[in-house]
Amino acid sequence: MNKIPSVDLKLFTSGNPEDKARFVREIGEAFENIGFVALSGHFLSDELVERLYDSVKRFFALPEEVKKKYEIPGIAGQRGYTSFGKEHAKGRTAGDLKEFWHFGQYVEDDPELAATYPENVTVTEVPEFNEAGRETYQMLEKTAQYVLRALALRLSLEEHYFDNYIHNGNSILRPIHYPPIESEPKDAVRAAAHGDINLITLLMGAHGKGLQVQNHEGAWIDAIARPDQLMINVGDMLSRLSNNRLKSTIHRVVNPPRELWGTSRYSIPFFMHPISEMPLNCLEHCIDEDNPRLFEDITAGAYLQERLVELGLTKK
Repeated sequence: MNKIPSVDLKLFTSGNPEDKARFVREIGEAFENIGFVALSGHFLSDELVERLYDSVKRFFALPEEVKKKYEIPGIAGQRGYTSFGKEHAKGRTAGDLKEFWHFGQYVEDDPELAATYPENVTVTEVPEFNEAGRETYQMLEKTAQYVLRALALRLSLEEHYFDNYIHNGNSILRPIHYPPIESEPKDAVRAAAHGDINLITLLMGAHGKGLQVQNHEGAWIDAIARPDQLMINVGDMLSRLSNNRLKSTIHRVVNPPRELWGTSRYSIPFFMHPISEMPLNCLEHCIDEDNPRLFEDITAGAYLQERLVELGLTKK
């Protein structure tokens, strides 16, 4: 496959059984063949997207010493600011050419669970950043819930299989700033080739060249969405659960041509995580003689911890 398929979530939410079945088939085939889709019909408004990008740009334009006061030690970068070059892809030592922020879950009905998550960090210099971040988090979480309902049906599960696992899940909204490149990078790109940890990722800001996906033939193809679309991909957790029926695809963000080195790039992925207790054991009906079990049993929380160590964000 040499092109990212497009799907429309409104088919699934239309109330028409034929439209709903069509969406399940289209997104299922895309995730089985390449692991990425460009999705329209989501729950983000144009006004919210504009407010978020405006506040994101204002936050990252703050002086470095101001941003660094929001870099919280001891929480593996799971909330607040992570400074330039700190994160690297699995298997690499060169830091990616980016800085980013993490918004986490807003738990309102489970005080015990809320106490296990780090608190969200409030930026006093840009109040709109906090407000737009929270609204965007909740709209992307709602969008992801419907996508996972469709994928549950594709995997011959009950439609609401994921609902209890993702309610108050450990999801992350990550506004990313790739600053202008000032000199020839030695061994670094904006985001080195990697697979995502989580169930699914919903990406805002894939409207220009930079994001590339590696197809099953090993070729890198550009992943470009329309302004009204989100780019959505399968993460490693969902790949494990489905015994790799749904493909977690390697992707990267490459450096721009030299003539564009002086420009910033912004993107905002939402990493949909379940609660830590969710078992990622391969579904039994996804295992047979032609598709033997590929992964050991593990919980979402234990798997996340393993990967954070590999990314250099925490220690064992």
